[in-house]
Amino acid sequence: MVRRVDPVVALHGFAGTGRSWDALGIDLLAPDLPGHGAAAAVRPVSFASCVEHVLARAPERFVLAGYSMGGRLALHVALAAPERVSRLVLLSATAGIEDAVERAERRAADERLAAELEAGSIEDFAERWMALPLFAGTPPDAAARWRADILRNEPAGLAASLRGVGTGVMEPLWERLGELAMPVDVVAGERDARYRALAGRIATAVRGKNEPTVIAGAGHGLPREAPAAVAALLQSR
Repeated sequence: MVRRVDPVVALHGFAGTGRSWDALGIDLLAPDLPGHGAAAAVRPVSFASCVEHVLARAPERFVLAGYSMGGRLALHVALAAPERVSRLVLLSATAGIEDAVERAERRAADERLAAELEAGSIEDFAERWMALPLFAGTPPDAAARWRADILRNEPAGLAASLRGVGTGVMEPLWERLGELAMPVDVVAGERDARYRALAGRIATAVRGKNEPTVIAGAGHGLPREAPAAVAALLQSR
């Protein structure tokens, strides 16, 4: 195995922070994204502002990893500045919702969640968010780390993130995946059937790729559920 040379920049998922990558135990740069953690008050929260936020904190040349929401943002960064991204690693990610009606329904659902966030506490949100079927089967130790990370956020910041970079407001990028000339690794958890299928689609659409990496026994929350496997992947070529 050849060790990587370029530093890794890792983008967390929705309601996480850069601390969500701590369990990997490797050297990487993991900024809090706009609306989250130490960047909770950063406005506006948009795809363009998030790309600018990441590029301003990243080295000149880097490996870019993104989990879930961070994966969608990583796609935007890689398409905006391909000369700076030497390798792209997408974990539990999608290239967006293609159907306009489904996208509008998701946007409305995200708006309802944003309003509920603003009316409640971060503790209330953590309980609701962690109970979603998407995250069923999260091991207790991973769930404890995850809850602690969610509590580093503020309701107003997460609401702004939903409204600004939620899946419902994202224009799908499926037709642009062929533009990605850098090596791309697409990763999903074995128990995450929905995102396993999306990973297969992305891997097929990306130049030179046709098979995603499936991490045995893991669900959607790859950085917290399978940190050793994710760390090994990020340190390999």
